[in-house]
Amino acid sequence: MAEEKNLKKYVDIFRDLTAADIMTRNPVSLTPDKKVARAKEMMKIKKISGIPIVDRNGIVVGIISIEDIINALEYGRINEPLKKVMTRDVVSLRPEDNLPDIVDKFSTFKLGRFPVVDENNRLRGIVAREDILHGILEKFNLIYIHDTKRKTTLDQEFSLITGERLRGDEAEFHYTIDNSDITSAGTGAALLKQFLKKKGVDQEIARRVGIATYEAETNVVIHSCSKGDIYCFIKKDRIIVRVTDMGIGIEDLDQAMTEGFSTASDYVREFGFGAGMGIPNMKRFADKLVILAEKKKGTQVEIVFFLPAAESPSGTAQELNVSVECPRDPDPRRIP
Repeated sequence: MAEEKNLKKYVDIFRDLTAADIMTRNPVSLTPDKKVARAKEMMKIKKISGIPIVDRNGIVVGIISIEDIINALEYGRINEPLKKVMTRDVVSLRPEDNLPDIVDKFSTFKLGRFPVVDENNRLRGIVAREDILHGILEKFNLIYIHDTKRKTTLDQEFSLITGERLRGDEAEFHYTIDNSDITSAGTGAALLKQFLKKKGVDQEIARRVGIATYEAETNVVIHSCSKGDIYCFIKKDRIIVRVTDMGIGIEDLDQAMTEGFSTASDYVREFGFGAGMGIPNMKRFADKLVILAEKKKGTQVEIVFFLPAAESPSGTAQELNVSVECPRDPDPRRIP
């Protein structure tokens, strides 16, 4: 059957979908004492092809289908109670059954729908073939929306924190991170710190910017498997640093926030990296921090440092607009 083959193509892709995800909740049901004619009328009104039959406690005791209705009409039983014509051996699903199990059940039993019941056999929903297709289509839609949202967020020209416009080509400082040379990790942060001090930024704030940027930069070099960029925007009352890459992303951000957690290799640890303090240190030294990350899709870190009311770096944005190249420093990672 072509439809069945099409469903099986998506089983492995969406195997995390469960009956609870795709079922119709609060389905139409009838009690065994109701007449077959009532079931026929309900199917016509609701445009459905089957109705679970439940007792007064909501426990499934049978099911009535269009085929059962046709048989009742043929043999003059349309005014008999459902308990006399319903199918009693009900094949059902559990809420936790995943997509492969559901598709296999449709393939095996050749039925149009399955009630979904809990451990006490109480009715929780119903899954028809079209529910599977709707579930897959909805999943596709969510993936599209998520990827589109992520792309527009990563590519947007606005701050994730303040909402103000931040164009990369208008940054006061830009540095390209080279992930192929672990010994250069931290160079961009050191250069940014020097740049800020030359512009009259308070030494303590410049130090905090340097440390937080250093942690973000080294994460790109160690973990991203991708080149990255550091952008710095200097505003009247704040400094905004954005560190981006299009690498492997962060699989579990909550875990990465835990002090001491690290996935760094022994090779990386030999260079003094991988202590598991990267993101915790960013959080500690920043006034505001946002991390947007997704596995295999890249990471964007945005950090805000507030400036004292009386302090503002000298020069205008136009005068400060520079692109910094990377000189080789004997120990560029050290940020005093």
